[in-house]
Amino acid sequence: MQRPGRSLPASMLLSIRDRRMRKANAAAPEKMGATTTLVASYNVHKCIGIDRKFDPERTSRVIREIDPDVIALQEADNRFGDRDGLLDLSRLELETGLVPVPISANGKSHGWHGNVLLFKKGVVRDVHQITLPGLEPRGAVVAEIDLDGNRTLRVIAAHLGLLRRSRSQQARVVLDIMNSPDSKPTLLLGDLNEWRLGNRSALNTLHVTFGPLPPAVPTFPSNLPLLALDRIMANRQGMISAVEAHDTPLSRVASDHLPLTAFVRL
Repeated sequence: MQRPGRSLPASMLLSIRDRRMRKANAAAPEKMGATTTLVASYNVHKCIGIDRKFDPERTSRVIREIDPDVIALQEADNRFGDRDGLLDLSRLELETGLVPVPISANGKSHGWHGNVLLFKKGVVRDVHQITLPGLEPRGAVVAEIDLDGNRTLRVIAAHLGLLRRSRSQQARVVLDIMNSPDSKPTLLLGDLNEWRLGNRSALNTLHVTFGPLPPAVPTFPSNLPLLALDRIMANRQGMISAVEAHDTPLSRVASDHLPLTAFVRL
């Protein structure tokens, strides 16, 4: 855990050490039970890998590797022009069973400000598209998914801004979405763009609803992850477990972020 005021180089050294310790102490993968859901968050970097190649099929292969029940994607659309979606969602559905949460999008966009939320099983009960404040155009998708008739999960899929002030404003909007700390089971997934921990973090206000926050797992840059920009957090203690970066030869090159995964119990 970063202490308040710790420098970026010191944080990098800690991330390298912690990554090596996680690999050395890696246990067998946790088995999924009937009430366990695998969720993931992945900034696909417009399907451009660290080799600078545009390869949507490679991005889809990473998603197939993960095989999630719910996944939030960021930067899945072109940012400018017609903001075309970049993945073959029909083929992805055939290969993985994942379907996008329906939104009102302009043109050929897959998502809302590049945010796409996909799920395998269940019925979408409610969807909201939130415009987040800040200098850059940012947004969040909020969906309530009835997973099996008995379990309803609310998911907030977001991509926060590059400026700390904007992130602080956006985190407050996320809190406004939440009715109370004991509201329905809720996940916050996404690239939150905050590497700072402790008192300097723009995400500190999220402790009100999502605290104590789970360990920050480095996901950026993908070939040597040092910064925990991507997060998965829940509004109920013990609801998520085994938060890990999906670190494979393919994921290290397919985007500048590694995917982040976690198990959810409802």
